[in-house]
Amino acid sequence: MRIVAGLLLVAMAGLFFLARSQQHGHPAWGFVLAFAEAAMVGGLADWFAVTALFRHPLGLPIPHTAIIPRNKDRIADSMAGFLRDNFFTPAVVARRMRPMNLARAVGDFLAEPGKATQGRIGVGAGELIAELLESLDPERLGNQVRAGLARQVEKIEIAPLLGNMLAAAIAEGRHRPLTDSAIRWVALTLEANEQTVRTMIRDRANALLRWTGLDDRLASSVVDGLYRMLAEVLVDPDHPLRANAEQALQKLAHNLQHDPETRAKVEAIKNDLLNNPAVAAWWMGVWERLRHALIDMARNPSDGLGGQVSAAVGELGRALRDDPALQLQINRFARRTAVGIATRHGAQIVSLVSETVRRWDARTVTSRIENAVGRDLQFIRINGTLVGGIVGVTIHVVDQWL
Repeated sequence: MRIVAGLLLVAMAGLFFLARSQQHGHPAWGFVLAFAEAAMVGGLADWFAVTALFRHPLGLPIPHTAIIPRNKDRIADSMAGFLRDNFFTPAVVARRMRPMNLARAVGDFLAEPGKATQGRIGVGAGELIAELLESLDPERLGNQVRAGLARQVEKIEIAPLLGNMLAAAIAEGRHRPLTDSAIRWVALTLEANEQTVRTMIRDRANALLRWTGLDDRLASSVVDGLYRMLAEVLVDPDHPLRANAEQALQKLAHNLQHDPETRAKVEAIKNDLLNNPAVAAWWMGVWERLRHALIDMARNPSDGLGGQVSAAVGELGRALRDDPALQLQINRFARRTAVGIATRHGAQIVSLVSETVRRWDARTVTSRIENAVGRDLQFIRINGTLVGGIVGVTIHVVDQWL
């Protein structure tokens, strides 16, 4: 635009010399001469005005030129004041954000584009998680996670928790399926080791029983009695052994909650497990498998973590788009957050703008402002050239008429 305005000024100068050489040939050339002369004056005047904003015209230190570089600091303060008064006061922030439905806008963005946007977000999140897990030292990270979990578990006295859980399970009858499972497990264990049990009974029989061959009958009687007893306990919910077992469980639940000795024993067992090297080695194996599984899931954009993130993003978008109550809550939270930021940090933000502009050198400030508004300023030169020419013709007409 600077070139166009300059060429227009050169064209007016050429037209001036042409009209001056031909003005005696026809009266119309006088009007052309007046137009060209006034257009040159207007174009030169506006060129001077526009140039004086940013630099010294022709490099001459004419007073009141290079206005922007000389007033750089004042411009910085004015920009900061403008931002402070129009954007970073709590009342202005609240007023400008009140008609905005940020939650609906975010919901439309996340829900409407569909799988493309959700897929990009999911893949990006998954890749970020995978790279993070790969970049960290696995052994150090695993030890830190284990130490953090251990510290949290050490703070918790688990005996009362176990006691409450057991008491609640007994009160609601949820212990009965576990009792049945335990009885079946004992029966299966007995069946799998029946020959060993028989051998133990025969070995403990006296010599007379072994000489008479009654040791085999004794072993069979004992094993059959055990099978029969387990079957009766399993099918009879009111069997005395069940009642005894339930009483023992109730006593254990009570002791876990109220007996200091029992609670101390449980805490000692817990601490021994936490400090056991075998438990630490087991955890490291679990952690490595978990870490590799997470990396594989994160790198799988369709079925793994990326797909889950994409699905979650879509659900979130639809919820934000379709739930007015949720929109109201989120918009209110966003508005309060923005007002809080303006209240607490508005002055710092404004000061940052002012200090940044102050640190710019004069050439940087001039270049950035000229790039932002320079095109329109060159239109001022063009308009000044044309308007000057029209004014010149008008003056010439009035002169001829008078």
